[in-house]
Amino acid sequence: MSDACRSPPSARSTTRRARTALVSINPPAARRASTDRGETAPAAGASGGIKTKAREVLVTIALWVAGSAREADLDGLRQAALDQRLLSLQRVIRRVPAPSQAPESGEPRIPDYGAGRELTLGERRNLARRSDRQRFDTLLRDPHPMVVSELLANPKTTEDDVVRLAALRPARATTIEALARTRWLTRRRVRMTILLNPGSPPRVALPLVGLCTRSELLEVARGADVPVILRITANELAERRPPLFGENAAGGSEWPEPGPDGTDRLLQ
Repeated sequence: MSDACRSPPSARSTTRRARTALVSINPPAARRASTDRGETAPAAGASGGIKTKAREVLVTIALWVAGSAREADLDGLRQAALDQRLLSLQRVIRRVPAPSQAPESGEPRIPDYGAGRELTLGERRNLARRSDRQRFDTLLRDPHPMVVSELLANPKTTEDDVVRLAALRPARATTIEALARTRWLTRRRVRMTILLNPGSPPRVALPLVGLCTRSELLEVARGADVPVILRITANELAERRPPLFGENAAGGSEWPEPGPDGTDRLLQ
C-alpha cells in the first residue's frame, strides 16, 4: 500500500470540477450564476447523481489543495474562483496568515524503542514498514516525517492509529502534512480530528472545511481551540449551506465513507 499521491491538476480544470460541485451543494446560487452565463441548470431529477459526483469532486479538490497543491496553481485557482464568483471555493482556498508563533526550536525527541540505544532513521523506517504491530505505540510517537509516512502506508495501520496521530498535542506540523498526502484524508474521523486540533497547519486544515456537513461546520465554528480562520470559514459556509443530501438529525451522513482503496477512484 502506498501513499495516494497524484500530479496536481491545473487551476482551470480544478475550477471546472469545483463549479460542478457547487451546482449541487448550493443549487439556487448555482442556477443564478448559470443563468448569468447563459447556461442551463441541471434537471431536478438528476440531483441525486450530481450530489454524489459533487462529493467526489469536493474530495478531489480538498485532497489536492491540502496535500500537494503548489502556490502558483493556488493563485491561479483563487483568481478563477474570484472571476466566476465561486464564493464557497474562494473561502476554502483563501490565503492563510503566517503563523503567529515561531516554530519550536531544538531537535524533537526520539522515543525509546527499547534497544538500549537511539535507533537510526533507517532502522526506525524499517520498523514502520514491518507488517506486525509490535512497536506501533512507539512508532506513533516518532517525530520524523519519513517514519510517519512509512507507518501510514503500513497495511496494518488502522484508522484509530491515524486518529491518534492527528490528535497529538502539541501537534506536529510535519506529521499532519505527511498525513495529508495519503489515503487517510478521505476518512471523516481523520479529517475532523485535524480540523479540531488547534496545532494543525491551516494550509492543510482550511480546504477540509469545504468537505464538512452543516453539523460538522457548526462543530468546527464552535470549537474553542480551533484557529480563528477555520472558525470564521466554517461559520460562513454553515450560513450559506442548508443540511446536505442524506444528512440526518444526528449530524451523520448517508454518503458512504470511502474504503481503504477508495482514494484511487476519487482522485482519478
